[in-house]
Amino acid sequence: MKVILISMPDVTPIIVHEMALHMPNHGIASVGGNIDTEHEVYLIDLVRKRRSIKKYLTKVIGTIKPDLIGLSAMAWQYDTCVKIAHLIKELRPEVKIVIGGYHATLMHEEIAASQEAKWIDFMVRGEGEEACRRLVNALDGRDDLAAIPSLSYKKDGLFVHNPRGENLDLSTLKLPIRDKRRLTWGYHIMYSKIELVETSRGCTRSCNFCSMRHMYGRTFRTYPISRVLADIDDIYYKRKTRWIFITDDNMVLNPSRVVELCDAIIARNYKGLNFVVQADCVSMATHEPMVAKMAAAGFRSVFLGIENGSVKNMSSAGKGDIPAYSKKAIENCHKYGMMVIGGLIFGFADDDAASIKENYEFFREIGADAAYCQILTPYPKTAMRQQIIEQGLLTNATDYKKYTGLWANVRTKHLDAEELQYQFWYQRQVVLGWWNPPASARKHGVGWTSIWRFLFKPFLKLRYRLIMRKHGWRGRYEKEVARWEQMNRFTDLEPY
Repeated sequence: MKVILISMPDVTPIIVHEMALHMPNHGIASVGGNIDTEHEVYLIDLVRKRRSIKKYLTKVIGTIKPDLIGLSAMAWQYDTCVKIAHLIKELRPEVKIVIGGYHATLMHEEIAASQEAKWIDFMVRGEGEEACRRLVNALDGRDDLAAIPSLSYKKDGLFVHNPRGENLDLSTLKLPIRDKRRLTWGYHIMYSKIELVETSRGCTRSCNFCSMRHMYGRTFRTYPISRVLADIDDIYYKRKTRWIFITDDNMVLNPSRVVELCDAIIARNYKGLNFVVQADCVSMATHEPMVAKMAAAGFRSVFLGIENGSVKNMSSAGKGDIPAYSKKAIENCHKYGMMVIGGLIFGFADDDAASIKENYEFFREIGADAAYCQILTPYPKTAMRQQIIEQGLLTNATDYKKYTGLWANVRTKHLDAEELQYQFWYQRQVVLGWWNPPASARKHGVGWTSIWRFLFKPFLKLRYRLIMRKHGWRGRYEKEVARWEQMNRFTDLEPY
């Protein structure tokens, strides 16, 4: 069997410009790496082919002539996913298409009843490694579709949804694909090569805006330390890459394991290896020895889910007194030279212009180095979405393409969706202003931070000064919105 696994081209510039950061898709790499070796497997990350999707897929599909193509998409990428499925069926009608990822997992019943179901043959819900492996074998005549947990397949033209399978034993999974079977290349973080590693899956926190529990339940599972080291070795020695993003939902839930992993990394004596990770404020605030060990092992940057400076808002989101923990977590990270990217969420029910401004001011006061700012997004099947619906605050229920965090799909008690989105953008410009790279970023990224400080930022300041003179804040904002509108518009896919 010949299999191609494809991830979507849609991007969102939450932290930096969308061209400054391109990371490979770890999900399709892991699924592909666990398909039995007698099959031919190829990976395509369309984020690297954003300007020539149809031309590229026409060439590759015509050359490989695959039997099965897998498409992975989140909610905001699903519209593109459907267009690509339509294109693929036009290029090769006999090929089978399977979709997976968060959206297929959460919305499989709705997808099965939709118009686009005619382009889709299978859906994998939840973890994909075992279900996809068995699906390929079944299409090769060596397994039974009806016996594969977590698989949805068609019978007499209608989807049948097999029962969900148990969570996988992570110790049994093989390494992801990073070799020549990956047909797209050029992944970078500020133009340094980057790869991804997974050390655990799941999170036991109670955040009600997160859809993670639909993928894994409220669980936390870890890979064996030896497996993680083998993964790092593959990146360090074979791929000659020195930046690794750890994809875990919340790596630091088990601090003693983090320390054990860091000790093992230190003992490996990698030279110039840098890690980027996401973590929760509570663990980083209350386990300073763990933070110190992470820094010693090469962890250079951490994303912290601060979310909001209001205790009331955090309570409504199912989180505790995160503002208090966030201050200590940032202090711990800075003490050991780690750069902090703080996550902020706006658009809670009681937000008005003043509270949005206050939240940005809170962020500035606690000293995080960069901001990951989003508007509260009512992802399908989350408790937060139901809460928003009950409050009558949902303004966009079906256009998932705008569920990126940039767009206001809700209103508040004081702001309509349009004004919420404007205040979200405007107050950031006024309160946070232009980004000044911290010392940790300048130390480990002398080249790109210098380009930003002495070339791009002065140029952009001049450009926006001219825009402001002519159009003012609203005019500048409208130009930004127009750019966002075009960002994930793929003209060669529009006929589909």
